Amino acid sequence: MKKKRIGINIRLNPEDEADSQAWAHLQRLDKTVYKSYSRAIVMAINDFFARQEQLATDPYLETREKEDAFLQSVLNTITKGFQEAAHSGTVGETRQLPPRNIPPPSVPPPTNAPARDGIVRAALDFLNSF
Repeated sequence: MKKKRIGINIRLNPEDEADSQAWAHLQRLDKTVYKSYSRAIVMAINDFFARQEQLATDPYLETREKEDAFLQSVLNTITKGFQEAAHSGTVGETRQLPPRNIPPPSVPPPTNAPARDGIVRAALDFLNSF
């Protein structure tokens, strides 16, 4: 039984940036992953339209993905900083510092307590009105 195939032509304009980039990707194609240009193009088309359908059903998908990527970047940076600090020995040095005796901040006595109580009472009455 003969396999049914559909043939199409793709025309790329080397003067167009997107076409030129697509052609460069096809030239660097990993033949161990993709058996042919056709396989790569089929996967790209399917991925593109699946993504468009996802965005149509969930308009915030792209925003969440950007936020997730940003948070992952922050986490990677923090992790890298901790690893560098651990390797350089700065983390151990901070643990060996003697404890500092810092007196608690002194709170000045209220000068006009009755006026302050009136303001607090008015604020509480306002909040209770909700």
